Amino acid sequence: MSIVVEVDRLVKDFGEVRALEGLSFHVKNGEIYGLIGPNGAGKTTALRIVSTLLKPTSGLVKVLGHDVVDEAAEIRSLISYLPEEAGAYKNLSGYEYLEFMAKFTADNSEAVKEVVESAVEISGLGERLKDKLKTYSKGMKRRVLVARVLMTKPKLGVLDEPTGGLDVLHSIHVRRIIKQYVANQGLTILLSSHNMLEVEYLCDRVAIITKGKIVAEGSPPELKKNLNASNLEEVFAKVIGFV
Repeated sequence: MSIVVEVDRLVKDFGEVRALEGLSFHVKNGEIYGLIGPNGAGKTTALRIVSTLLKPTSGLVKVLGHDVVDEAAEIRSLISYLPEEAGAYKNLSGYEYLEFMAKFTADNSEAVKEVVESAVEISGLGERLKDKLKTYSKGMKRRVLVARVLMTKPKLGVLDEPTGGLDVLHSIHVRRIIKQYVANQGLTILLSSHNMLEVEYLCDRVAIITKGKIVAEGSPPELKKNLNASNLEEVFAKVIGFV
């Protein structure tokens, strides 16, 4: 199985503050890999470096064989990134927004149409896509944004808190879509989430980060077995020293 993301001894400093301290992990093709940890652990910083939005202080980061510093443009054409606080153009309808975003990557009108049709199916919002985004709930907006990420069938999807702040029904929809796309489209996902139920359901492997370092890594069943825990929430609490 080929490696999609390779992170080796990654360090990131913001002035005198060290956000990442020698982080190393890899993500395999077709895998959902989760980064979890307390607030300020460095999860979002790691995702932004992988997505070429931040440069590392030191260490190696490659995506599909491309270096994030020297080959950032090549990486950006292969991935799609969803920030935790992503926004959209509120005066466009959901459909207009998806069409607008599709034009950045699709080569012609037929390709745009195909990409948007895929996004409509992913979002599951039906006729509501005709309404302006400013009338949407947070859950509806997030579904449109997840559709925007997946509609181009990227080689890698980077998702920061994909269901953060959503109610149960919207969260279930987003999780199902992510799981289905990995299974059906061969997509690889790197995500961060505070929701341990979500991580346990979605992720093939998980890395727990605290103070910029990985302190445990493995599949959810492996982590639960190794730490004699009944669920991933207990694993998390034990590893970071909460219990």
